[in-house]
Amino acid sequence: MDYGYARCSTNESKQDINRQTRELKKLGIKEENIFYEYESGTKDDRKELNRLMQIVQAGDSITSLEVSRLTRSTQKLCEIIKEVQEKQIKLVIAGSITIDCSPGKELDAISKGMMLMWGVFAELERDIITARIKSGMLNAKAKGVRLGRPETTIDTLPYNFLKYYPMFQNGSINLSEFSRLSGISRPSIYKYLKIVESK
Repeated sequence: MDYGYARCSTNESKQDINRQTRELKKLGIKEENIFYEYESGTKDDRKELNRLMQIVQAGDSITSLEVSRLTRSTQKLCEIIKEVQEKQIKLVIAGSITIDCSPGKELDAISKGMMLMWGVFAELERDIITARIKSGMLNAKAKGVRLGRPETTIDTLPYNFLKYYPMFQNGSINLSEFSRLSGISRPSIYKYLKIVESK
């Protein structure tokens, strides 16, 4: 069975993961066999990747568009390669590298080396991006820019909170119903109520 894996960080657009899905389908992977998720490439314990690795059997293949989609950690990549060997499957990075550990085949040292090299580049790219973000935040802080989410005030309360607040206030709905109708989490409701009541 041929499987595909697509990943997008939570701060990337969903369009990107759709592009990955389209490319994997062009490579012959059926949509129902594509596993995708929105998680950081630095996170080791990823639900869909773990589920995929549990499903695959000897002779199956996993295709991803880039090494960085699998992981941005060389340590995690080494673990994935080891698991590919143990499960006797094929790992394909589209248009780049293939590690074929199917039954009767041995891990090619050059392919493994190339895969790890791309893994180093993926981790390096992550570290550079992280360093730039930290530098930018420090620079902004030095200039007096307030970082983080803007503070919620009485004037910036969400429309849905204001819409259902009178019903909550007169007892027509309870807190759980308030949360469900407005689509706002209970902790946020509590926070907004404090703002309103303080005024």
